[in-house]
Order: sequence, then structure tokens, then C-alpha cells
Amino acid sequence: MTALPKRHMIRYNRGETRAAWICLLPSVIGLVCITYIPMIASFTLSLFNWNGLGEMKYIGLDNYIRLFTRDTKFYGSLLTTLEYACLSVIGSIIYSMIIAMLLNRKVPARGFFRAVFYLPYVLPVLAVYLGWKWLFDYNHGLFNYLIKLNGGTSVKFLDSSTMVTPSLALIAVWLSGNLIVIFLAGLQNVPRTYHEAAEIDGANAWHRFWKITIPCMTPIIFYNLLMSLVTNLQVITPALSLTQGGPGTGSYFMCYMLYTQAFKSHKYGYGSAIAVILFLIIAVFTGILFATSKGWIFYEGDEKE
Repeated sequence: MTALPKRHMIRYNRGETRAAWICLLPSVIGLVCITYIPMIASFTLSLFNWNGLGEMKYIGLDNYIRLFTRDTKFYGSLLTTLEYACLSVIGSIIYSMIIAMLLNRKVPARGFFRAVFYLPYVLPVLAVYLGWKWLFDYNHGLFNYLIKLNGGTSVKFLDSSTMVTPSLALIAVWLSGNLIVIFLAGLQNVPRTYHEAAEIDGANAWHRFWKITIPCMTPIIFYNLLMSLVTNLQVITPALSLTQGGPGTGSYFMCYMLYTQAFKSHKYGYGSAIAVILFLIIAVFTGILFATSKGWIFYEGDEKE
């Protein structure tokens, strides 16, 4: 095959680069307009006092100072958000992994059960939370009916400041059908030869799971962990649908606090300051996750000491 002259190669590379930029341009424009410009605008707005109609008054860092020193609900909201995210992320990962491993086995009607466990993820959100509201109802809910049937006393799932966050986290775990699908795809890509070799060496099911399945699944676990963490730190739907932030600060999540301050009280600068703090919290947790991932994520062909 005859090599192209240098000038033709340069012209070809320039044309290829130009075509790549033309193809990437819509995505770049969308990323800038939908992500970066609103992000910069939100940070800028957090330095102002503005109700959406009147004149914008520059106040510097006063919104942040007020948030950390004078807002009595901020720290309760922060702790509630972190508690919810922790319960939801850990519960979703464990639940999804177990269900995915069961659905990866050759069981009758496997396709039907896969659809059943994925279905909650695609159901209308409002319908899901209304259904769970009935399940959690203190007087007529199914859960309390079963508790009383077994001699227990009714539990205030949504009316107790200590029970509301775990109860809402349970809904998040039940809604993690997308994680099940991703885990299932990862399990089907675990090389069967590894398990066969381990069986020949006498490894039992637990050893094969811990020494083969988990290491091969660590990239998938990392992805699901990251997506679940980012999603659950931005939780707002349960508070809007079921609890309106109560009781107390039991479900007063940071996104719900942002919503009440910005869109109900029309304090857009203060709401933007909350958004910036929430963004920094998510960035810190994401950074920690990436920084620690090198020690436990294994890719095929890696050699660990």
C-alpha cells in the first residue's frame, strides 16, 4: 500500500479533526448552555439578594454566612440528606446485587421476574409514592396491619422524625431497578472460565463469589455507587409527595430546602447559595470516591500485589 504524501496526510488529518468538531459541536453547545452557564449563573446569583422581580442587590457572601450561622434548619437538613443518601446507596447496592445474582441463574420464568424487578423504576413517580403512602399509613396501612396481626403496635413510619428517613430510603431501594439491570449485565460478562478453574481447585460458592465475582464486578459497582450517590444526595421527590419536609427536619432534605427558599419564599439568592453548597458536597463525595477507587477497582488483566 502506497503511503500518502506528507501534505495530503496533513490535509487529511485537518479534515478529520474538522469533521470530529462538527459532530461534537451540538453536544458541546448543549453542555455549555444546559450545565456550565446555569452553574455559573447560580453561583453569581448566590452573591445577590433578589426576589425575582425587584432590583438585584449585591451582598457578597452574606447568604453563605447566614446559611452557616443563622439558619437553624440547615444543619438538620444536611444531616438528614446524608443519612438518607447513606441508607439509600448502601441498601440499593446490596439489594440490587442480590437480586441480579438471583436473576442471573437459570430459573423458570426468568424473563418475567427480570421485568417485575425493573418495573418500579419506570412507573410514574407520583403513583409509586402514593402507593407507598398507603403502605405506611398509621391507621389503615398494610405494614401496620401485618404488625398488629402479629401482636405488635402500629409504627408511625412517616410521622416520626426517627422513622421517616429510613422509610423513605426503603422506597429508594425498591426503586433501584436500573441498578439491577446494570449489575445483571455485568454478571453476564464475568468469564465463566474463572469459575470453572476455581471449582476444579475446590473453591466453594462463597469463595468464588468473593474472589472472582466481586473483583470482576468492581467497575460496575463503582459506576452504580457513583450514580446512586449523586442521585440520592439530590433527593426531593419524597418530601414533595409525602412529607413536605416533616416531621421536624426528618425529611427536610437540602434540595427541598432549596425549593422552599427559592420557589416558595422567592429568595433566589439564598436558594442559589444552598445549591452551591449542595454542589460542593456532591463534588467532595465524588472526589473521595474517585480517589479511593484505585485501591479496589480491578480490570481484567490487572496484576495486584
